[in-house]
Amino acid sequence: MSTHKTEYTTEVAILGAGPVGLTLANYLSKQGVKVKVVEQLDSLIDYPRAIGIDDESLRTIQSLGLVEEVLPHTTPNHAMRFLTPKGRCFADIQPLTREFGFSRRNAFVQPQVDNILLKGLEQYPQTDVLFARHLTHFNQDASGVTLNVKTKEGGEESIHAQYLIACDGGNSIVRRTLGIGFDGKTAPNQWIVIDIENDPLATPHIYLCCDPVRPYVSAALPHGIRRFEFMVMPGETQEELSQPENIAKLLSKVLPSTDGIEVIRQRVYTHNARIADKFRVDRILLAGDAAHIMPVWQGQGYNSGMRDAFNLGWKVAMVVQGKAGAELLDSYQVERKDHAKAMIDLSVMAGNVLAPPKKWHGVVRDGIAYALNYIKPIKQYLLEMRFKPMPQYHDGALIHTGQKNTPVGKMFIQPKVQLESGEHVLLDEVIGNDFAILAWGVDPQWGISDTTMQQWKKLGVKFIQVIPAVQLSNPIRKHYDGVITVGDIGTDIRTWFGKTSESVVILRPDRFVAALAIPQNLDQVSQQLFAKLYAK
Repeated sequence: MSTHKTEYTTEVAILGAGPVGLTLANYLSKQGVKVKVVEQLDSLIDYPRAIGIDDESLRTIQSLGLVEEVLPHTTPNHAMRFLTPKGRCFADIQPLTREFGFSRRNAFVQPQVDNILLKGLEQYPQTDVLFARHLTHFNQDASGVTLNVKTKEGGEESIHAQYLIACDGGNSIVRRTLGIGFDGKTAPNQWIVIDIENDPLATPHIYLCCDPVRPYVSAALPHGIRRFEFMVMPGETQEELSQPENIAKLLSKVLPSTDGIEVIRQRVYTHNARIADKFRVDRILLAGDAAHIMPVWQGQGYNSGMRDAFNLGWKVAMVVQGKAGAELLDSYQVERKDHAKAMIDLSVMAGNVLAPPKKWHGVVRDGIAYALNYIKPIKQYLLEMRFKPMPQYHDGALIHTGQKNTPVGKMFIQPKVQLESGEHVLLDEVIGNDFAILAWGVDPQWGISDTTMQQWKKLGVKFIQVIPAVQLSNPIRKHYDGVITVGDIGTDIRTWFGKTSESVVILRPDRFVAALAIPQNLDQVSQQLFAKLYAK
């Protein structure tokens, strides 16, 4: 018997071919980083999973160049409606804002989008996805990380990488082996998820029925798929509920007839609310469910993982390419952990609204919600999803000025802008996956010294001047070498700047505001930011 071991060398190894791992692989590959993705299963998971993708996640996928392939698999402006046992809607959540360029709530079928992310990697010859590999052990030292895996046929392989990103799920072997705590709670009840072909109801949106006997969810998905989720009652088992006659019995609660129903797949889930004590141990980082898991009720497990990928991807790329020191990776936990915890708390709260721990809680909930829906500000608060805590980083790879209500640490808006050619595009299509220095009305390079300019060029930056779109055709308008000029079609960008006391914004590759400045202090602010980036 041969003892030959196949050895691979790469820059970044990613454990897990779920959405977070595939997104990171696409992002890093697009930046020219060599990647190996290692997946234990033979192929992508196709059983029921996430059904809600938000505007931030779509913006992340946009950065991969894949959003136009993903959008046809979504239903935009997907409302979420909480119903009383009698069917009365007591909370209607249907945000219509598009401040980041896409609908805030969208329905989707995760396996379809995961497959697009997998196929997206085919364009990168330096990237491989290794399926059917079982991780046996790993170790790290000052020079990198080594993974030892076994193939399905029993062959042995080793993968040497500078960094390992563990996207191997809530039961992460990497997190457990490293001894990282995973504090939180496991819900006392389970839920069975059933996906049905040829939607027998065909009503749009998602409905969460707060039935005290057996709460359930009914969701319309793209391509005529309907999802039902039912609480598993004490004494019921997954094996029993999976029987066709018991599936039919559950569905009879919500359908007038179960004749001819085409069940695609079904699965029982336990809802956990847990977060890792730390997201980084030297050259190993945790992302997605390996770092935090949460109940499904606000659809934020998937989207929180995608936020991890967008936050971490550009930082790892900079470190691997020698543009920044490894200390930059510490900002990943600093920025992401608090927001992940906030999303866990929101998801737990939504679960308690759907299935209150005590029956009298539901009576109080219905009465209060009924009254509050007649108070316009509160109704708007629900409709526009203002209760959802948006990411805002108070420390990390950014420069805070100490001002209250600062946009620093928040995601920048993404309106459509007009190019000099007359074409209208979303702002990120102009920025690409670079830093951007964006100025209102003036030359964004004004005030930058030669030394600072060379540092910015090494990091990769786009200088963008924004003016009212009507000024683009002005024949005496000044043109600046190395500057892209775009037109503010409406007043979105001007209004954004009107809320600040500065006229220049520095954007990170993940579209978050890294710093604000005016032309006269842009050079100084740039140098302060370089220090926070550990730029080389």
